[in-house]
Amino acid sequence: MQKTSKLYALVHGKCPQCRRGDIFTGSLYGFNVQHTNTICAHCGQRFEIEPGYFYAAMYVSYAMNCAEMIALGIATYVFSGGNLEFESLWLYLTVIFTGCLILAPFNYRYSRVILLHWLSPKIKYNAYYDKP
Repeated sequence: MQKTSKLYALVHGKCPQCRRGDIFTGSLYGFNVQHTNTICAHCGQRFEIEPGYFYAAMYVSYAMNCAEMIALGIATYVFSGGNLEFESLWLYLTVIFTGCLILAPFNYRYSRVILLHWLSPKIKYNAYYDKP
């Protein structure tokens, strides 16, 4: 087995301890609803370390959503030619809220991945699981 990189594990939603097992079932966008696995199938790491652990992912998701809303607002401003008239308020609201709805599954998944990989002091990468 070869060592899996941290970036690969983050992008593909892999376990932070072994970087091989999947954190989620189902696809990001599609008819398979994504669910968070209880434990890693490869190393047995429990993902919800304590009851209510993923409530902290709401704060990460909130930060991601704020950044996306600001970026969509700036993009709308640029692409509309700098239109800030009151009549363009509905354009901004439509673009921002549609973007938030489209990015909701992305935020759900990656807020939990960021929480597990970067904000969980109890979970560390263990190179033991890279041995054959």
